[in-house]
Amino acid sequence: MVRFLVVDDFEPFRCWVSSFLGHKILWKIVAEASDGLGAIQKAEEFRPDLILLDIRLPKLSGIQAAQNILDSLPESKIIFVTQETSLEIVRETLRLGALGYVAKARAAAELTKAIEAALQGRRFISNGLARMHEEGVSLKRS
Repeated sequence: MVRFLVVDDFEPFRCWVSSFLGHKILWKIVAEASDGLGAIQKAEEFRPDLILLDIRLPKLSGIQAAQNILDSLPESKIIFVTQETSLEIVRETLRLGALGYVAKARAAAELTKAIEAALQGRRFISNGLARMHEEGVSLKRS
């Protein structure tokens, strides 16, 4: 059983992710959070295998929350699922240890692939972002 923590301040998106992941027999959402501080607290309490984390969160950014979580729970894997498309931020998340970066606009098509890659210890970056990351092309923020 793979245990998930879903962190996003937009409740309808959290609900969509819960519904989307709920179709997989061996995947279970053990907790949700709506801000960065809640992400840290839920991660420490539930010790999820995989955390789906937004970048722009109230109280503490997703990047700051991820740094804190990975310091205390290095066995947890993190995939950022966000609208943020800045190449600098993509690179920052990968440097800190995230295994995935999925653009929300591509989540329906790519989230399962990102999760499967992360569970195998491989990195996944959304189509388009990956190409730009490899080429070093600057992306503008959305």
